[in-house]
Amino acid sequence: MLGSSSDTTGTTRRVFRRRFVEITGTVGLTASLAGCFGGGTRGDEPLQLTATNEWQNNSAAIQQALYDAGLSDAIELEFISGGSDTDEMQNQYSQWLTANQAKPDLLVFDSGWTLPFIAREQIMNLEGELADDTLETVRNDYFEQSVNSTTDRESNLYGVPLYPDFPTIQYRADLVQAAGYDWDRYRTDPMSWEQFSHELADVYEQSDAAYGYNWQAASEIQLACCVFNEFVSSWGGAYFGNPEENLYGPIGDRPVTIDEEPVIDAVRMARTFVHGTDAPDTMDAFAGGITADEAFQWGLAPSMQPFTNGDAVALRNWPYSININGDDDALGEDMGVMPLPYGVPEGDSEYPGTGGSIGALGGWNYCVNPETNQLAACLEFLETLTSPEFQRANFELVGHIPPNPDVLENADDVPVMGRYLDTLSFVGEHTLARPATAIWGQQSDPVAQEVNAALMGDVGVEEAMTELASRLTELEEAFS
Repeated sequence: MLGSSSDTTGTTRRVFRRRFVEITGTVGLTASLAGCFGGGTRGDEPLQLTATNEWQNNSAAIQQALYDAGLSDAIELEFISGGSDTDEMQNQYSQWLTANQAKPDLLVFDSGWTLPFIAREQIMNLEGELADDTLETVRNDYFEQSVNSTTDRESNLYGVPLYPDFPTIQYRADLVQAAGYDWDRYRTDPMSWEQFSHELADVYEQSDAAYGYNWQAASEIQLACCVFNEFVSSWGGAYFGNPEENLYGPIGDRPVTIDEEPVIDAVRMARTFVHGTDAPDTMDAFAGGITADEAFQWGLAPSMQPFTNGDAVALRNWPYSININGDDDALGEDMGVMPLPYGVPEGDSEYPGTGGSIGALGGWNYCVNPETNQLAACLEFLETLTSPEFQRANFELVGHIPPNPDVLENADDVPVMGRYLDTLSFVGEHTLARPATAIWGQQSDPVAQEVNAALMGDVGVEEAMTELASRLTELEEAFS
């Protein structure tokens, strides 16, 4: 059964937990109360949770960081994989939760598809379960867009953000400086796409790099949720008009605006980056030939590898790659980081929340399986995630951005990532989520297909966006 603010059992648990802390002075309640609430203990059933690849690859260090941050060491943790990629995880979770399985106890959800599971009432409502101060910390102190990704339309919280994700431009600072430019000045003051394209083209020409600007244009979710969303938003366009009103619905009762002029301009700009200005549906104001046509098949890893090897001038990617590329074994301090450029200045667009530098919101949230037999242990785990001590350790160990911006801003001594805190903090406040409603899973495929076709030149940009608007409208109407 889903918890709610009126759930008597949940209220009793919360009061009992607080009373236990008052008497004993400790939050390590799971070992002592396991018999009452089914918390996993060492020698007993472990608390099973799905984990990101970064956590699985550093499982011993992550578990120790959780214990150091206050998680009772009587709770034995078992990390398992939910799937090899985000799509596989989404499908696997649907099978587990539909079957009402008690395991895994906790699931790490992509912020891009947490809301559909909330809409289907398949994960636990944390109102009346988590302590009030924990709920207040998440609501008041975390990055707002990240919290919104795990909150329903009635403001009920269904998950605790593990980390938000937002992209940046990583670049070869040594090549940029050798060409006579100073991109360090744009760490929190983004340049325009037009300026970026021309300066990057010059750096590329003066260098011996094999690639210019690498980004992900393959016909897959990364293009639909994020890269295309960033181009479009930075130009003042949107999928469904005003994001503040329509991003998360109501489905079937919101305008489809993906064929408007800012969107057309954004796609033409991106085409110019690949095909140059002599090709159809491109823009003379931008420098072309800065992105290889290999981008049409690139996901995250293939686009990053040349940059990691020092063979590309710049890369659009997520924070995990900063930790990799900024390591001394890769580019080290020769790597610079800055926000994504803008198409139109902030404030010059029709829709609020668009225009200026916009990074697509990514990240992951931890949610509770409503069938778990170890609810108290699950809640203690979630409360530990909110600890500044753990968030800092997670940032240092695997590069996960703290969901609390105050923790992020005070982590300047963290190796590699600490060099770029001002940029990361800026980007964290300039994000926009994908329209992750209950039908986004069906809508993201046609988005990726039509945009990829337009970028490749298989179809005209206006024709592709008109067709995409039609397909999105049909899905909206079918759902409503």
